[in-house]
Amino acid sequence: MNDLRFATRLNSFASKAHSYWPDLKGKPTIRQMIERAATAQGLTDVDLNYPQHLNEDPKSLGVFIKDQGLNVNGMAMRYSTNPEFQLGAFTHPDAKVRREAIELTKRGIDCGRELGTNLMTIWLGQDGFDYSFQANYNKMWDDLITAFQEVAAYAPDCDISIEYKPNEPRSFSILPDVATTLLAISDIGAKNVGVTLDFAHVLYADEIPAYAAAQIARRTKIMGLHLNDGYHKRDDGLMVASVNPRATLELIWQLRKEGFNGAYYFDTFPDASGLDPVHECEVNIQTVRKLIAIADQLNSIDELQQAIESQDAVSSQAIVNQFLLGK
Repeated sequence: MNDLRFATRLNSFASKAHSYWPDLKGKPTIRQMIERAATAQGLTDVDLNYPQHLNEDPKSLGVFIKDQGLNVNGMAMRYSTNPEFQLGAFTHPDAKVRREAIELTKRGIDCGRELGTNLMTIWLGQDGFDYSFQANYNKMWDDLITAFQEVAAYAPDCDISIEYKPNEPRSFSILPDVATTLLAISDIGAKNVGVTLDFAHVLYADEIPAYAAAQIARRTKIMGLHLNDGYHKRDDGLMVASVNPRATLELIWQLRKEGFNGAYYFDTFPDASGLDPVHECEVNIQTVRKLIAIADQLNSIDELQQAIESQDAVSSQAIVNQFLLGK
């Protein structure tokens, strides 16, 4: 397991800022958060939000990240800081605004290349609707597909990964679940478009994470993985396996069977309640390492596979219990 990569949400490291920077005036800078993240034992990568985290020359920032002993796992588009995107980015009713969103995405991809990554995660938080009789659903869908087709064609060497979420901030998202996302990818028809699976979003969509992973792997590629946890009601961003350890284990077990080789990225919110982000990240890494070890052991147990094939839940739970609860 020495080749595992662990990445993190950079903004988490603004949590409890004054305990780390006693003389800090205002918010920590991007470089300060990167420097703090690098102190987390076992962390190998960071993800950067575009354009928020790129207020300087990308090459200079890339050198700084390397000097901290980290790599850039991927870029993540954040359209929400632009007020013109409040009605949507790829599905905005104004063609000029849609054009700006597409061009902004291309610039984000170019920036990622300079930082040494070919992964671009797209979460369309503002693309959706709130009212009946607000949206022309067919036109929104067509605009969505056309935008992704252009972005995918612009960067065929780049993994364009869709992160779906049921709602928030819009009441209904244009890409709310795994089935709709896979339908969109089918319509897009580009080999370099896949899915980022966010554990809390999947729970929030009333889906089983391992089942969602299996469906994605059948039709496209799991390009990104966001691990966290929650109570199914919202995007809680809690520590990995803190609420749903069995479902987390099953997801990792499924991913190992599918040959997933991407980074285990922690999309958690220690800043929401002022937790120590370094310690939180380190515990997440320890947790995932332990779950991977268990998953790999489960893969070698014929009795478990036999129980699953016959849908014998009692026997399968008894086997898993030995690893999660002790013999």
